[in-house]
Amino acid sequence: MKFVAEIDVMPHKELLDPQGKTVANNLKYIHLQGVEEVRIGKHIRLVIQADSEVSAKDKVETACKKLLINPIMENYTYTLKAL
Repeated sequence: MKFVAEIDVMPHKELLDPQGKTVANNLKYIHLQGVEEVRIGKHIRLVIQADSEVSAKDKVETACKKLLINPIMENYTYTLKAL
């Protein structure tokens, strides 16, 4: 079976986000008001071949923990759907 995992990686809330800060500070120059906070992360899409949803989840967890994120600075969430 094939599955698609949509993974969102964001910096921990306790950490500074200089990119987000820069975007937030410059929104006024394009006349956007009322944006209180900007945090910038990354989005990763994996297409996975696995025997079951449990196996696909294990693959996503392994990829995130061992390669895709830095657990000291980032956290992640994901959704998994069968194709």
